[in-house]
Amino acid sequence: MIDLDRLLPWLDEQGLGVGEPIECGFVSGGSQNEIYEIRRGDLHAALRIPPPSAPDSRDEGIWREWRITEALEGTEVPHTPAIAACREPEVLGRAFYMMGFIHGWSPMGLETQPDGSRPWPAPFADDLEARAGLAYQLVEGIALLGNVDWRAKGLEDLGRPDGFHERQVDRWTAFLERIKGRELPGFDEAAAWLRAHKPIDYIPGLMHGDYQFANVMYEHGAPARLAAIVDWEMGTVGDPKLDLGWTVNSWPEDPMDESASGSSYVDMYGMPTRDQVLAHYAEVSGRQVDDIDYYCVLAKWKLAVVLEQGFQRRGDDEKLNAFGPVVLDLMQGAADLAESTDYAVT
Repeated sequence: MIDLDRLLPWLDEQGLGVGEPIECGFVSGGSQNEIYEIRRGDLHAALRIPPPSAPDSRDEGIWREWRITEALEGTEVPHTPAIAACREPEVLGRAFYMMGFIHGWSPMGLETQPDGSRPWPAPFADDLEARAGLAYQLVEGIALLGNVDWRAKGLEDLGRPDGFHERQVDRWTAFLERIKGRELPGFDEAAAWLRAHKPIDYIPGLMHGDYQFANVMYEHGAPARLAAIVDWEMGTVGDPKLDLGWTVNSWPEDPMDESASGSSYVDMYGMPTRDQVLAHYAEVSGRQVDDIDYYCVLAKWKLAVVLEQGFQRRGDDEKLNAFGPVVLDLMQGAADLAESTDYAVT
């Protein structure tokens, strides 16, 4: 829980609700971050902070997130307003930042029903045309990120865009070697294909790194409108089209098939097809998507390695244990796509 006796003087120094009583409530949290809702006078904010058990590196991660959040001010990217940040551990023991509280809803907050389903809120539960808008808004967010002038926003040192794709295989191969506890069939085949191929037109830009329904919020009601892109833990300057590959790499083949309802952590039934989503991205971004298979191979391969880290430290954790077969499916999927695609830019 937040130590309010230590937070209040800092809020006063920032001019945030000076002299007013404070209300604080836990919103969500895990091993890396916790979020608290803060109300004080006119202030209504979300405070994001690593828990005491998180590694020291999370403090730098929090500051990285803050830099991106602050940089999005004045852009067209839906985002949480940047309020204030603190790097001094003397205040709350860890670095933290405060952002405007978003009045919207998250796909991760959908309630699980007795039958295991997680229906969309009204009107998206029954109106398939409105539901399709959720997908189109999702990919529009990627296009808007690609438009951010990251140099003008002071993010030149956030990533290393030069050689971004050339480094991916070496970086994640070395990462897997450090955590390796089993063989991952398909890893070598997909890695070799990625080394031998490249995108058609790599244009460096701001990317989220884990872009999906889980990391956006929507405004209430129809039509669908993005309220904010959230959780910037993996944000960097790299290739925004990798966010697109991350988003569509597991898109159901036929969203009108009943099986699409159970193909993801959200109900994908009635969503636009993968081709329709890609065409919409191409239209709003002005970018071609002929090289999407490259990004999908990279997304599946990289995500498999990231999730393998969790699986290797699973212990008795039910969620981390569930990563085991998911990793194998993703890695084999990367290898299968690499073998079957006719994408040939080298």
